[in-house]
Amino acid sequence: MSETTPAPAEGWFETPRLSGRLVTLEALRPEHGADLSAGATEDTIRFLARGGPAENTPQAWAAYVERLNALPRRVNFAVRSRVSGRVVGRISYSEVNVADRWVEVGTMLLPGAQGTGVNADAKVLVMDRAFGVLGANRVHFKVDALNERSLRAMRRLGAAEEGVLRAYQVRPDGSARDSVMFSVLRGEWPGVRAGLLARLPGDSTRSGEARTS
Repeated sequence: MSETTPAPAEGWFETPRLSGRLVTLEALRPEHGADLSAGATEDTIRFLARGGPAENTPQAWAAYVERLNALPRRVNFAVRSRVSGRVVGRISYSEVNVADRWVEVGTMLLPGAQGTGVNADAKVLVMDRAFGVLGANRVHFKVDALNERSLRAMRRLGAAEEGVLRAYQVRPDGSARDSVMFSVLRGEWPGVRAGLLARLPGDSTRSGEARTS
């Protein structure tokens, strides 16, 4: 991969294991539904797009994972805590566009993982891969306009806020969802990355250097 040549198309859809300081990312599988159900709340499900689980049970979460994995142009990772060993969320390239060299990143973290640095660590891993391995020019995010926590997190990230896509998606309860669009470009990534690493505990100068296995 170079500035002018992206990684081969098949590489954009691989799910290698990626290790950071706080989390390991691995391919999202239905068996992760047990951990997701154990830590989820009503709000966890309420803010999911793409038809979240019908109820908060391991079986419903497993079915949700299967639906996500069946969607085209999508790559899903489970977020596994390196402290507890449990899956504490998922992070996805929720849409991959190889021709135009961009990916959309979507994140769902269980309440117990929020505010712990897990979000920053996971984002460094997938964005390092997007820009440094795949050759993306752009990473963008769509956030539910009612999800104040996620909006605050994106604004702290330093991503450019591009506007609102009105009634763009449908929530699990059937209501129309306005989505706020944020983006980070290749040239902006070093500065955004430094800000994310500064949120991690310990020696952040070495944190978030993605290790693949």
